Amino acid sequence: MSKITKTDAEWRQTLSPEAFRVLREHGTERAGTSPLNNEKRSGMFVCAGCGKELFASDTKYESGTGWPSFYAPVSEGAVGTSEDRSWFSTRTEVHCADCGGHLGHVFPDGPRPTGLRYCMNGVSLAFKPEKA
Repeated sequence: MSKITKTDAEWRQTLSPEAFRVLREHGTERAGTSPLNNEKRSGMFVCAGCGKELFASDTKYESGTGWPSFYAPVSEGAVGTSEDRSWFSTRTEVHCADCGGHLGHVFPDGPRPTGLRYCMNGVSLAFKPEKA
């Protein structure tokens, strides 16, 4: 259950059309298009919809998929998951625990220590660099 609820009209006022399509309509951005793929600074990746802290930069790694990938969320309650049966397969969808925004999917082929790959849409995220 989302803690933040807004109408589609309210979401459209704060999100770009592409962010709305991905976050609110469970879309997927094209692989390799997010500037966050190349983000190497220390900091926090937050939900582009509500600002909730989701992934610390030290859990980001290069998965070769074309989407920002992480091996663990920042805390146990940062994200939620649900079963996704679209595209003729069963996957585990990842969403923001506060606003319910679609972030991407998690797969069991990631690196240690978790073995998980949180494959996130960059448009679903914003980056907040660590303050010096």
